[in-house]
Amino acid sequence: MLYYLFEYLEKHYQLAGAQVFQYITFRAALAVILSLLFSTIFGKKIIVFLQKQQVGESVRDLGLDGQLEKAGTPTMGGIIIILATLIPVLLLAKLDNIYVIMLIVTTLWMGLVGFTDDYIKVFKKDKEGLSGKFKILGQVGLGIFVGAVMYFHPGVTIKQDTEINNIEVVQAVDGEIKQQIRPEEKSTKTTVPFVKDNEFEYSKLITWMGDDYKKYAWLVFIPIVIFIIAGVSNGANLTDGIDGLAAGSSAIIVFALAIFAFVSGNIVFSDYLNIMFIPRLGELVIFTAAFVGALIGFLWYNTYPAQVFMGDTGSLTIGGIIAVIAIAVRKELLIPLLCGIFFAESLSVILQVSWFKYTRKKYGEGRRIFKMSPLHHHYQKSGYHESKIVTRFWIVGIFLAILSIVTLKLR
Repeated sequence: MLYYLFEYLEKHYQLAGAQVFQYITFRAALAVILSLLFSTIFGKKIIVFLQKQQVGESVRDLGLDGQLEKAGTPTMGGIIIILATLIPVLLLAKLDNIYVIMLIVTTLWMGLVGFTDDYIKVFKKDKEGLSGKFKILGQVGLGIFVGAVMYFHPGVTIKQDTEINNIEVVQAVDGEIKQQIRPEEKSTKTTVPFVKDNEFEYSKLITWMGDDYKKYAWLVFIPIVIFIIAGVSNGANLTDGIDGLAAGSSAIIVFALAIFAFVSGNIVFSDYLNIMFIPRLGELVIFTAAFVGALIGFLWYNTYPAQVFMGDTGSLTIGGIIAVIAIAVRKELLIPLLCGIFFAESLSVILQVSWFKYTRKKYGEGRRIFKMSPLHHHYQKSGYHESKIVTRFWIVGIFLAILSIVTLKLR
């Protein structure tokens, strides 16, 4: 909203300084500041409100140190993250940008799914919360929406030739010579990390369908989007098990994605790095900046000992947003590396459950690979304090984020 206000003031009244709102870097910095201020100042008020409503966490005794002391800590704190993200975005971003619209819908969509789950747990006293099939249904619905937008919306394009020197000269109607970079095109291309010719077209998976196979690329693209959103969202949900782990790890991941969005949406940097240029993507930097600020601000109250938990309202939303941003910047194949913490947590659960079922069938009793899953509970059972576990996971997350950013040139 402020963007359009200052655009109007600059255009009609030549207001001094109004033009600064045209710069993505300025609006991104302002978005971080606003989201940080909201999450830290108003976050406390939201926590007090949740306490008055007796929105407390019910804790099962898993034999972990300090676990029972957390009973009654306010949950549903993901509301803080959602509001601290959306308010700066609504104020500072171009709201007609398809990527911004897609992320706003994602935030509200997954926020509603997570809120429903928390509501059932807290107010209906049902520890199971929302049925797993309904969570999956919500993730599938979002995946269909995002996949359809990415494939069918005319505003989602790439530019095949991004070389600034390779420009077509166009004769304007008024006789003035103008320059125009080569036209945009629709594509389901993505980026393959560590590969020299690092672009892959999803439609290549269905070449067996005949010469018109590109028309049916959505048949493979949309299911892939659904899988990615469900996987990352559930991974974030599993990671949210000890104070500060999910929020801190997510902030690191989103910061890396903000860098990808900035360079991929800027023709100068994309040309220099020889990467795919995605028109209109730069506006996504505003959203990612606000999201990073919201996550860091939430950590003010979520680090050990936590004053509030994000609940599924936060964790499912965080995972969904990260997945959609990665898909939008065409870096979804980097997710196992960039979101390595989420991946390891999910993998530990899959391995633990699979091995337990296999050994129970074969030997008559279930055996375990880890002392407990997800992975962070294994370290808790091994005697590590949760603050040390969280800090070390953050360090690993920073290393993975740096390695992911290096893939821009390391190929």
